[in-house]
Amino acid sequence: MERNINGKIVETDPEGYLVNLEDWSEELAAELAREDKLELAEDHWKIIHYMRTFYEQNGTAPNLRFLQKGLKEEYGSEWGEKKFLFDLFPFGPAKQAGRYAGTPKPTGCV
Repeated sequence: MERNINGKIVETDPEGYLVNLEDWSEELAAELAREDKLELAEDHWKIIHYMRTFYEQNGTAPNLRFLQKGLKEEYGSEWGEKKFLFDLFPFGPAKQAGRYAGTPKPTGCV
């Protein structure tokens, strides 16, 4: 599926994950969130940027368990709680945040 983000054509797969990971931008993340009827706030951006950093360092997107563990270490215990993460990303924290972050679909996400 092609999307026009600020005059640049960006291609995603049917689930909304980037075909070319280097096409990611904050504008794309915000557009994907708008499609999900979600307004990105500071906490969302922290998780999106965490996902990107994790992917750059490990070559894979974190699944929910790794996301919880890493966020807890980075930001404190609340960030490792499923309820907190699902309140931010109701369609699945690792899957939805990964889509917005421009990372591949995390292993184990349906």
